[in-house]
Amino acid sequence: METQQTPGQIVLAATPIGNLSDASPRLIELMKSADIVAAEDTRRFLHLATGLGVRVPGRLISYHEHNETHRLTELLELVAGGATILVVSDAGMPAVSDPGFKLVEAAVKAGVTVTAVPGPSAVLTALALSGLPTDRFTFEGFLPRKAGERTKRLQDLATEQRTMVFFEAPHRLDAMVRALREAFGPDRKGAIARELTKMYEEVIRGSLDELLVWAEGEVRGEIAVVIAGAPAGEPARAVDHVAQVQALVTDGLRLKEAVAAVAETERLSKRELYAAVLEARA
Repeated sequence: METQQTPGQIVLAATPIGNLSDASPRLIELMKSADIVAAEDTRRFLHLATGLGVRVPGRLISYHEHNETHRLTELLELVAGGATILVVSDAGMPAVSDPGFKLVEAAVKAGVTVTAVPGPSAVLTALALSGLPTDRFTFEGFLPRKAGERTKRLQDLATEQRTMVFFEAPHRLDAMVRALREAFGPDRKGAIARELTKMYEEVIRGSLDELLVWAEGEVRGEIAVVIAGAPAGEPARAVDHVAQVQALVTDGLRLKEAVAAVAETERLSKRELYAAVLEARA
């Protein structure tokens, strides 16, 4: 009688972003027990294992941005065969500005079990230390390297009211902060976090003008940049959009349809906008 193979699972595990003491007991246990470890950089993973005093008996394979699509079928077949696959990036949580998303997406479609071992995060650590509002935020990753594309992205973010978190390479930080200042204005508040959880951890806070002065010097290490959101504008008023409704009516829309269209686009109350239109007609 054949024994039915128990399906395996994919485990995304956060690794230290600097201080090895931040490695969780669950991460260490999985390093010892996983059948397969899919690592963004196998050499860095082995260096981590050595630093933690962990022997890794499982099969070690590379899984990075250049081969993640090619690896999908292989990894899913291994899980279907009963393997537990530990997925790790160089630092922090896989799939967050690191390989992992495509594997999770494919695993979900295939009905494969995916779980996670939470832990260190450069995004959340920088946000928490920034001194800026943390109740609502957006992670924007790395800005485009080309100046034109970067300018376009920042123009799109100019009215973003949530705190924004970016990553940047130290040799491009000067150009990035200049672009931020041009897009958001010199007085917008921000913070630059360098070498988080490491010996030379540093967080510089101030206006973009002040941050630029610091960024113009020699900067080294891993960088996260946190920028305050745009100040809230004046709330939209229904009366200011009556002309838009009337123009749509002139073009052939029924009044209720025109009101609904403008209210949705401008995020207005349909009732208030309808009343404003009727008052303007009186």
